[in-house]
Amino acid sequence: MGRKSFASDGRPVVKFAGVHQDQHLIDRIAARDVRAFEDLYRNYYPRLTRFLTNLIHRPALVEEILNDTMIAVWNRPDRFNGTSKLSTWIFAIAYRIAMTALRRFDEPVEDKDWETRSSPHDAADRNLGDMRLQQLVLQALLKLSPDHRAVVDLTYFDEMGYREIAEIMDCPVDTVKTRMFHARRHLRHHLGGELADWV
Repeated sequence: MGRKSFASDGRPVVKFAGVHQDQHLIDRIAARDVRAFEDLYRNYYPRLTRFLTNLIHRPALVEEILNDTMIAVWNRPDRFNGTSKLSTWIFAIAYRIAMTALRRFDEPVEDKDWETRSSPHDAADRNLGDMRLQQLVLQALLKLSPDHRAVVDLTYFDEMGYREIAEIMDCPVDTVKTRMFHARRHLRHHLGGELADWV
């Protein structure tokens, strides 16, 4: 079925991996199994929070978009047809909702607390190295467009391939490659020196 881990409240969380498990989980949600939906929500909450925070930089909006994404999953589980991974389908929903939300705002709003706010993925942050490197990388990422940030985030933090990212962003694979090329060039320029080798 899946491997068990435990949430912060001590409740078991079943982590599903693979197409058959994904289909089983989404079938349970289609049958209105609340426990299956709670497991899915807990499994995806940290990843989606990090992805959306990096994408839109609007903390108040992140939770709203994440909830809208999970409501869409709950309301229309039949839209998952199994031609992609469940994670690809869910990230695609989140990406579309986030991009729609971004278009509602004309002016960017600076998140003044981004450096001091703790991340839900502290372990991923530790993998980047020391705090200085992390700050430099985050500052460089802030200068990317939302589409470029999404490609970098999904590649480096979620370890997705270009084909899967293309499905999420609903664009050709070559567009993803082009966005990654420009994002890396931009990051190298802003990081400079030895840090440029990181990207």
